[in-house]
Amino acid sequence: MEKIRVVIIEDEALFREMLVDALSRNGGLEVVDTADDAGKAIALARQTKPDVMLMDIELAGEMDGIDAALAIKKENPEIGIVILSAHDNPRYVTSLPLGESTGWAYLLKQTVRDVSTVIQAIEGCVRGMVVMDPAVMAKLHPRKGSNVYRLTPRQQDVLRLLAEGFNNATIARKLALTERSVESYINVIYQHLELSGESEINIRVKAALAFLKSSQRS
Repeated sequence: MEKIRVVIIEDEALFREMLVDALSRNGGLEVVDTADDAGKAIALARQTKPDVMLMDIELAGEMDGIDAALAIKKENPEIGIVILSAHDNPRYVTSLPLGESTGWAYLLKQTVRDVSTVIQAIEGCVRGMVVMDPAVMAKLHPRKGSNVYRLTPRQQDVLRLLAEGFNNATIARKLALTERSVESYINVIYQHLELSGESEINIRVKAALAFLKSSQRS
């Protein structure tokens, strides 16, 4: 099995080296290069064609990480982007064109210290998923009157975990359910939200987006 090729864009040298060390310890990943500003990030995307780029929002220069990510996605939509942010405000999430391209993740820097969360986001991006930080999701609640609000509390729990990038087996474990029960919940959620898709990944992305679009910060 080929390793997932990763480029890290981070202007804090110590944090960048921490990421390189942590990800290099995972046998399924290969850190192919690093950079510290947006211009270099765009150039590396062209040169190395990585599977995923970890992109800090706050970079030196005229472009920030989101601007660079949008430019990279425009040229290479197949590259997954994991946004690294110090901000838990959902407006940073909603600024991303999640409905137009797949393979996005949004992680808080304080969460990144849990390397398993970073790896989950990287793997989710490779599969074309939208993966949201659990701390961001915890502050989002469906607006009254929205389709998501009308889901049962348990259905909302399932949908929230789906939007965090978890597969059915992990959702089942976290909620003390069987995988079959999770599958049933998800199918009901799809029907309630009137979602359909060409593939399982496509419809899961649509479900995650439905949660984000129907939610407000608590």
